[in-house]
Amino acid sequence: MTQNLFDLTGRLALVTGSSRGIGRTIARGLAEAGASLVLHGRDPERLAETAAEFTAEFGAERIHHIAFDITDEAAVAAGIKTIESTMGPIEVLVNNAGVQHRVPLVELAVEDWDRVLRTNLTSAFLVGREVARGMITRGSGKIINIASVQTDLARPTISAYTASKGGIRNLTRAMTAEWAGHNIQINALAPGYIHTEMTQKLVDDEAFNSWILGRTPAARWGSTEDLAGPAVWLASAGSNFVNGQVIFIDGGMTVVV
Repeated sequence: MTQNLFDLTGRLALVTGSSRGIGRTIARGLAEAGASLVLHGRDPERLAETAAEFTAEFGAERIHHIAFDITDEAAVAAGIKTIESTMGPIEVLVNNAGVQHRVPLVELAVEDWDRVLRTNLTSAFLVGREVARGMITRGSGKIINIASVQTDLARPTISAYTASKGGIRNLTRAMTAEWAGHNIQINALAPGYIHTEMTQKLVDDEAFNSWILGRTPAARWGSTEDLAGPAVWLASAGSNFVNGQVIFIDGGMTVVV
């Protein structure tokens, strides 16, 4: 019975920003649990390469890919319509795509603030709203928003990112308040410091790396693979009464001082 709880066979999952990094690993975890995938990214060439690799591993009938601008309302509507009319109903959505911008708050340009908020927060609203329309009609669905330890914590130079991830927490709660009654479970995963291509410079910074190792009770950086299991759980029947929660995957960072 336990194995069946986490079986995603037959479910179609859309993972935004899944051509690399955290999104790619979450997508792989869902596929390994049996899900069919719609991979998404803004770089068509990189997206096609990822789709080709996944197709070779999981089969062409289970792997699809699409590129659209997640910050543009019309593009989102067209993209979701294409997916549901040609690939099937989206039963699992992972709002993963995001950007970072590092600059002191007093030097932060409004256009950069807007870009980060639009990419990290507004996109989750746009894609989540569009996908939820179909889920509401069908009476079931799973939405996983990707938050961060910056949902609860703050550091200098990443104010826009911190604000966007705090917004993800309350967007998750708002979605729950309105959609949970339609048998849709909406939750968020909040990664700690994860070693990826995008954080490699931080890993290579000796002082920062030492701070992370000392600040994290697990005494290591997280890996993208650390997020796959929690994502499968939130996408599966095993989490059918879990709603509106932010699950921190941070090696204990947010529970110690």
